[in-house]
Amino acid sequence: MLLVRPPQCCSLRIALTRRLFFSSLPPFLLSSSAINPNSTLSFSPPFSASASMTSSTPTPPVAKKVPHRMELFGDVRLDNYYWLRDDSRTSPEVLSHLKAENEYTSLVMSDVKPLVGEIYAEMRARIKEDDISAPVRKGPFYYYERTLTGKEYSQYCRRFVPTDSPPSVEDVMPTGPDAPEEHVILDKNVKAEGHDYYSIGAFEVSPNNKMVAYAEDTKGDEIYLVHVIDAESGKPVEQPLKGITSNVEWANDEYIVYVTMDEILRPDKVWLHKLGTDQSSDTCLYHEKDEMFSVDVTKSASKQYLFVGSESKNTRFLFYLDVSKLENGLLPLTPRVYGIDTTADHRGDHFFITRRSEQCYNSELVICPVDNVSDFTLLLPHRESVKIQNFHIFKNHIALCEREHGLPEITVYSLPPIGEPIRSLENGRRIEFVDQVYDVGLEESEYNSSILRFSYSSMKTPLTVYDHDVKTGASAQKKIQAVLGGFDASNYVTERQWAVALDGTRIPISILYRKNQVKLDGSDPLLLYGYGSYEVCIDADFRRDRLTLVDRGFIYAIAHIRGGGEMGRKWYENGKLTSKKNTFTDFISCAEHLLDKKYGSPKKLCIYGGSAGGLLIGAVVNMRPDLFKAAILRVPFVDVVTTMLDPTIPLTTSEWEEWGDPREEEFYYYMKSYSPVDNVEAKDYPHILVTAGLNDPLVMYSEPAKYVAKLREMKTNDNLLLFKCEFSAGHFSKSGRFESLQEDAFIYAFVLKALDLIPKVIVCE
Repeated sequence: MLLVRPPQCCSLRIALTRRLFFSSLPPFLLSSSAINPNSTLSFSPPFSASASMTSSTPTPPVAKKVPHRMELFGDVRLDNYYWLRDDSRTSPEVLSHLKAENEYTSLVMSDVKPLVGEIYAEMRARIKEDDISAPVRKGPFYYYERTLTGKEYSQYCRRFVPTDSPPSVEDVMPTGPDAPEEHVILDKNVKAEGHDYYSIGAFEVSPNNKMVAYAEDTKGDEIYLVHVIDAESGKPVEQPLKGITSNVEWANDEYIVYVTMDEILRPDKVWLHKLGTDQSSDTCLYHEKDEMFSVDVTKSASKQYLFVGSESKNTRFLFYLDVSKLENGLLPLTPRVYGIDTTADHRGDHFFITRRSEQCYNSELVICPVDNVSDFTLLLPHRESVKIQNFHIFKNHIALCEREHGLPEITVYSLPPIGEPIRSLENGRRIEFVDQVYDVGLEESEYNSSILRFSYSSMKTPLTVYDHDVKTGASAQKKIQAVLGGFDASNYVTERQWAVALDGTRIPISILYRKNQVKLDGSDPLLLYGYGSYEVCIDADFRRDRLTLVDRGFIYAIAHIRGGGEMGRKWYENGKLTSKKNTFTDFISCAEHLLDKKYGSPKKLCIYGGSAGGLLIGAVVNMRPDLFKAAILRVPFVDVVTTMLDPTIPLTTSEWEEWGDPREEEFYYYMKSYSPVDNVEAKDYPHILVTAGLNDPLVMYSEPAKYVAKLREMKTNDNLLLFKCEFSAGHFSKSGRFESLQEDAFIYAFVLKALDLIPKVIVCE
């Protein structure tokens, strides 16, 4: 399971690849590290993963069977591998089995170890290792992150703004010998020393710019220590706060508001902490006792209020906290009404609120006076085909990120001066984008300025940060993601196709390929990615790691299936609960459409999904194993019924509104009908790679471990079945930027191996 509130505009982890080719042969048939240009080459038939499984191949681990009987509604399920679950992660027997799986995977993949190294080198060679992010102007400083050559992690830095002039699109942080000196606030490389895993989940600067609160995770379990340091000296201001989420905000220069979790890792309490006092004396501002709700805290653009939200998958209500009057505590902003979902921001004497309901399922925008929060005025009504995703408020403008026809859009509206009535939003100006499919998102912007920052990318356009003047409409590029190795966007093509689902619904598909490397006659290798849960939008953004396959002649496609939020709220609702199977059949329809249109063939089709996307892949390989040559399930949620029946497992209770509560008979049988573990059968399966993180708090490692054990028992062919469990990682793989590339390189080498795209090269001297 993946606990996530739909992001502002979803951007996924970016990796980097590079590939060198000989021009005389198809790129995926050449390995520059393996071929001597002066030798005579002859090719034997392509390597076959299944044919390679000879008597000398290592024997896969066979998990012992310990019958565990589970009965509900008169239905009996027998789980022979339940014993693989060890919440402490310390059982010698379990750890021994996981190590045996890793050793087996390593041995089976040993023949492509040079290829893994080559792909890793390609990826790393495309990275500009010494780089900085687009600086963000906050008060008297520019803040940014810097990466250094050879270092896994970034540094948090800042410089003084050497001018009193207001921000503009021409604003550029000065560098060089005459510029204000760069100050390194925090070096993650130093902090990561001695840790196999290191991640900072929050980095928040105090209002006076003198202190920083940052949340640190050294295991991958997403339970954080929050440190408060002096921004200049880096010295601790106080003892760290323990057992915190990464959700931390400054109320003012003396107080911090943070969130803690209960025993099943549900964010349930919001706390007020005064600097210099012991954590045990902190004030609990709110305790959410309903096990289906989780809490969060955000800060208004004006910095005058904090908002505390409590939400389930269907409902969200709000409190507000005046940071200048902390003694007043939390005050209610929006009521707790089932099916009503609200988010808020503040400007002048009004709160701005998006409100979703059964009738206004794509949300409407309303305002209410700060001194009368029950007096709502409608600014922007609900629209059938346009979903409000999020917004950013300025002193004189508002920018909305909306979705229409499956694509994100940004629209800017002018606001009357503070103190004057606001009756509606009219004559909005939409920012235009050129690619057929793309991703765009609102970034942090200064409330008192007229400069809107947003990021843009497409499947062939590297991530680009723009500053946009909301008064004049002028835009300026502030940063474009470097892609080394001769990358040229004009060599690539992005397209949009529409598949037809079983019920007639049209499903969008985003496609990327390289012009001179594909034939589009059904012979090209194809990778199809999918997710389709939690209303998350998997937009057509740029990811450098895709070039590893695309430059080898692959077509890369994303199926925007129901269960996600790409086409609006109804798109999500029609892919959850007892409509969840639409997610799986949509994906199959997308695969069939691509094959019909000659983007590939079943012999060269690999499918890929992670977390809830791993559930998708597990379900469709049970339903249509004949359609796919290979499948990748990354940290997959595959033991759906057992997990959702156990309220002691993190996230279970909060996700009954997503999947259903199997303690109810209808949901039990529906869930059982698609749960991958419960539907493994004695039949042929594609080549399959499954990954897990031992410390994963969102999908327990035991789910993929049990899935692989049952597949080994049941499947009837010799196709590859590999399991790789990272012992020093959580849900999101290894933490270092180069370490994570190693896992990506391994996965892509598996894809090439499974699709028989690694040639045997005979060198004739």
